[in-house]
Amino acid sequence: MRRLLKRYLPDHETIRRNPWLRPFENTLLHPRLWHLNRRSAAGAIAAGLFCGLIPGPFQMPGAALCAILFRANLPLALVVTLYSNPFTIVPLYLLAYQTGRLLIGDTAGFLLPPAFSFAEFGAWTQAMHTWMLAVARPLAVGLIVLADGLALAGYLLTRGAWRLYLVRHWHRRRARRRSA
Repeated sequence: MRRLLKRYLPDHETIRRNPWLRPFENTLLHPRLWHLNRRSAAGAIAAGLFCGLIPGPFQMPGAALCAILFRANLPLALVVTLYSNPFTIVPLYLLAYQTGRLLIGDTAGFLLPPAFSFAEFGAWTQAMHTWMLAVARPLAVGLIVLADGLALAGYLLTRGAWRLYLVRHWHRRRARRRSA
């Protein structure tokens, strides 16, 4: 598993050669950010899954910050944020919104955004503002809960899968020694 991940992830020499990242060289070249073991991989996957639900272009900087703070594998944390993309972001946010509605006890049903009207742009802007305020609370609660759940599940599943891989590897090695 380690060899497979190392094949696709960049090494720390890429950071050292990049002129844009040179000011952050002391922080970004910490060995634990580039070492790949079950703890750093699980932490990186948790950070990437959590930060993948951050709105806008702040997903990868958030994942990088989490990886630096928790000393998880930096490249893996950045790659994992890509699970939220233009194809998956709408279903993820709808799931987060419905989760938030369920948790705060909102029984009003799904709120549709107001229909756009260029002729009544001022009224549409006000209606859109009201709709966004109504949706904000359940969405925020749902995003936090969903991000926490994804991060915890990703962490535990990665640790479990890595452990299962190691146990199988140990059993195969033991079987080879017995047959030799």
